[in-house]
Amino acid sequence: MGAVAFEQMSARYDIVVMGAGAAGLSAAVFGALTGARVLLVERTEYVGGTSALSGGTVWAPGTAIGKSVNAEDSRVAVAAFLDSVVGNHGDAALRSAFLDAAPEVIETLGKMTQVAFRPYPKHPDYEWDHPNPTLNGRAIEPVPFDTRAMGKLRELIRPPIPEFTVLGGMNIDRVDIGHLLNRYKSFGSFAHVAKIVLRYARDRALYGRHTRLVMGAALVGRLLASANDCGVEIVLNTSATGMVPNGDGGVDLTLACGGSTKTVRGSGGVILASGGFGRSAERRAAHLPDALPADSPSAPGHTGEMHALADALGAVYGQGNDQNAFWAPCSIRTRGDGSNAVFPHFVLDRAKPGSVCVDRHGARFVNETCSYHAFGKAMLQGGEATRHAWIIMDARAIAKYGLGMVRPGGDDLRPHVKDGYLIAARSVAELAARTGTDPTLLQASLDEINAAAQAGRDDRFGRGSSAYQRHNGDAAVTPNPTLGTIATPPFYAVRLQPADIGTAKGFAATPNAELLRADGTVIEGVYAAGNDLHSIMGGTYPGPGITLGPALVFGAIAARHAAARAKDNKGHSHAA
Repeated sequence: MGAVAFEQMSARYDIVVMGAGAAGLSAAVFGALTGARVLLVERTEYVGGTSALSGGTVWAPGTAIGKSVNAEDSRVAVAAFLDSVVGNHGDAALRSAFLDAAPEVIETLGKMTQVAFRPYPKHPDYEWDHPNPTLNGRAIEPVPFDTRAMGKLRELIRPPIPEFTVLGGMNIDRVDIGHLLNRYKSFGSFAHVAKIVLRYARDRALYGRHTRLVMGAALVGRLLASANDCGVEIVLNTSATGMVPNGDGGVDLTLACGGSTKTVRGSGGVILASGGFGRSAERRAAHLPDALPADSPSAPGHTGEMHALADALGAVYGQGNDQNAFWAPCSIRTRGDGSNAVFPHFVLDRAKPGSVCVDRHGARFVNETCSYHAFGKAMLQGGEATRHAWIIMDARAIAKYGLGMVRPGGDDLRPHVKDGYLIAARSVAELAARTGTDPTLLQASLDEINAAAQAGRDDRFGRGSSAYQRHNGDAAVTPNPTLGTIATPPFYAVRLQPADIGTAKGFAATPNAELLRADGTVIEGVYAAGNDLHSIMGGTYPGPGITLGPALVFGAIAARHAAARAKDNKGHSHAA
């Protein structure tokens, strides 16, 4: 069915899904697969939300795809790992429901839709100070997606962050990056690069954009194509201004678009998948740290509007989180049009040899190779000294690995230096002056990392001490692939600040994803998935894709439960 005009919407559906990120698209697809009539409502002009801008990794233990690279992993091992990492911060019943359902949900997507995943030979969990972490098998990633068969439907997918593309809009994933860096050293890499560049040039000429989607955009594209195949109706630029349970067990929504309003009934219920409240100034002030800047690399649609409507029905947020959002260190660069590019420093630079991170005074404060969430948490908990930080490289390291928005492989540094994004200095003393750090502290930090590089170990913070941390380093460097000396001028620095990449505080719910009141009673017919559902990880970050995995799974769980309610309500209606 695809996109429909606001005025073409019917008055009644089996399921209404609010929000078209991965959670909402999953809910729409699984609802339609049961035979339910589904309306998918998106408040922005694009489908995909932050999911479309993400790496697209899905943490879903126990799948057949994952077992193809790690047959020894077990549900018992995964449960013990999560129980240790998450502990009492998350709801054990919802974690159990997730682990029970994940393998079948992924299998169903693979068999009955256009969604396809692949394992990665090494995709380790983040937390290795707990029982049973793995190098691979739990995290899977979407297969790149050719959108040419979608026609105009592809234009609904949220465009990528420009700084994550090359050549003015070519989408690349980790496989492509490896080939790009090796293009002049290997015929196979050269051939791979030539193929994708020629494809991109042809796409630009014929379609005006790259039709090959990768990572999170590939996941969204595959889900959108599947929703279209299943007959899901999609309406864009539409918000809800009212949500009221009706007498027959369904839920009535008042929807608004361009000055028009319309009441739509979900006879089986409404599924909230609006992405959380990360763009709500009021809820950020209430639930996120005061020291957190407003800049975020997430998509703009998650304003918390649906949360206010759920509040009015008595829904309550879950409690006990370690953190109420997921964090990453980010750097900011002003684009030519005046907008801000917010670049998350996930894995490409912090763990590379020849780098070090220091606080605003010039002192090391954290294991630079820890997960982006742990790094952001350290910044937020470090007080005044870590309200911002600096990541520093020397000339050799930046040429090889890049730094933030400076791409690896020898990017031209001059534009980055000219606009102030990249600080350059001929000496450590000059770098201290340009960054406002203490020259003695900064020199001590470089001396410390250089000594660690010589020894092959970081006695102070344990940099490169886990399989995850070493995975993000440079395997060609021994004995510690994350450690290298910082000694070749010029020296370079990029300013870091903490940012939220998604909220973890969402609505308390049953294992069927139906919302709960403060007294523990169920708000029948109102569900949550994605970041609208309280994090089953309790605001911890055990591994890659721990938001998208539960988003897909609880989208499916909610949709199937709502579809069953719709059938039951119809039966009661006929009986009456």
